[in-house]
Amino acid sequence: MANKDPIRVGILYSETGVTSTIGLSQLQGALLGIEEINEAGGIDGRELVAVRYDPQSTPSRYAELAERLIVQDGVNVIFGCYMSSSRKAVIPVIEKWNKLLFYPTLYEGFEYSSNVIYTGAAPNQNSVQLAEFMTSNFGCRVYLIGSDYIYPYESNRIMGELVQQRQGREKLAERYMPLNATEKDFVEVMADIHNKKPDFIFSTVVGESTAALYRAYSDAGFDPKTMPIASLTTSEAEISQMERGMATGHYTSAPYFQSIQSEVNLRCLARLRQRFDGFSVPNLCWEASYFQMHIFANALRRSGNEGIAQLIPHILGSEFDAPQGRIKIDPANHHTCLYPRIGRVDAEGQFTIVRQATRSVYPDPYLVTHSLGDWAAKLETLEH
Repeated sequence: MANKDPIRVGILYSETGVTSTIGLSQLQGALLGIEEINEAGGIDGRELVAVRYDPQSTPSRYAELAERLIVQDGVNVIFGCYMSSSRKAVIPVIEKWNKLLFYPTLYEGFEYSSNVIYTGAAPNQNSVQLAEFMTSNFGCRVYLIGSDYIYPYESNRIMGELVQQRQGREKLAERYMPLNATEKDFVEVMADIHNKKPDFIFSTVVGESTAALYRAYSDAGFDPKTMPIASLTTSEAEISQMERGMATGHYTSAPYFQSIQSEVNLRCLARLRQRFDGFSVPNLCWEASYFQMHIFANALRRSGNEGIAQLIPHILGSEFDAPQGRIKIDPANHHTCLYPRIGRVDAEGQFTIVRQATRSVYPDPYLVTHSLGDWAAKLETLEH
C-alpha cells in the first residue's frame, strides 16, 4: 500500500524582529509554493506540511529551532534564514544531523556546504554587475556603509576590490552601524559623506535601519541624480517601510524585481496577492523562497525518498521556470544560475529595470573567474 502520510518540512523565517519584513515575505513565498504543490496533488498524493517557527531575527534562536525541527519534529529539510549570521548558526546543526538547508538569500559567497542549497545571488551575480554599472555611470569614488555583521563586512570588501579595477578608483570610507540603527545614528555619517563627496554610496544596511539610512540621506539634502545609494539589500520590502518617494532614484542589483513583466511573474504575483489579501511585499528573497520549494518538491517526486543522499542527485542540475527566468541548481557548487539585473527606484517604490542579463549567469561564489567586463556580452541595456 502506498505511503500517504504527510511530508513535513521545516520553515525558519523571522516573523518578528529587525528583519521581519523580509522574513514575512520569505515565509509567504514558502507557503505559496507549498500551496501550489498540494493543489497539484502533493508529492505522489502526499501532502506537504510546513512545521514553522519564528526565530525572531536572532541567530542563536535559529540554531535552537533548527535542532528542534530535526530532533523533535523529525524533519529532513529546512527552508530558512535571512542574515548570514543566522545561516552560519544553522549550518553546524544541519551538518551534525546530515540534513538539508535551502537558503534563499543573497550572501557574501566564499562558502560551500554539501548540506546547503544556495538559491540567492552570489557576489558574481549582483556585486560585479553593480560595481560595473555604478563606476561606469557615476564614477569610482565610493563610500561604503553597512550593518554590523558578517555579510556587510564581506560585501564591502568585495565591492572595494571590484572598484579597485577602475582607473581613478578610491574607497573613501567604510562604516558599520548597529542592526537597530535609527536616523540619528546616521547623522554623523551623512556629515562625513558631505565632506568627502563620493560619486556613490554603497549600502549593505539591512532590516528596519534601511529606512533610517535613506531618511537621513534625504534630510541631508543629497541628490540621487548625482550621488545615489547603490545597494544589494534595499528591496521592495525595505522601500515599503519608507515614506513615499524616499528611495526614488536610488539603485539596487538583484536577480528579481516585482516589475519583471514575464507571464510567469505576473501569474505568480496574482496568486500571491489573492492568497495573502494583498498584504505582501514580493522581493528577491521572496522569489527565491518560492522557487526553491518547487525545486525540492520536483526532486522529491523523482527520488521518492526524503533522505539527503537520495534527494541531492535530483536537486543538483535541476531547473525551474521561476518568476525571474529559468533557473538551474549548479551541480558543482550547490549554488543557482540566476539573472542579474540593475533596478532604479521609481516614485511608486517599484524598480525600473535599467539593465538585465540576457541569459543566466553561472554562480562563482569564490570569485575565481569574474571581472567587471565579464558580463557585458550578457547584458541588455534598457535605459540610463
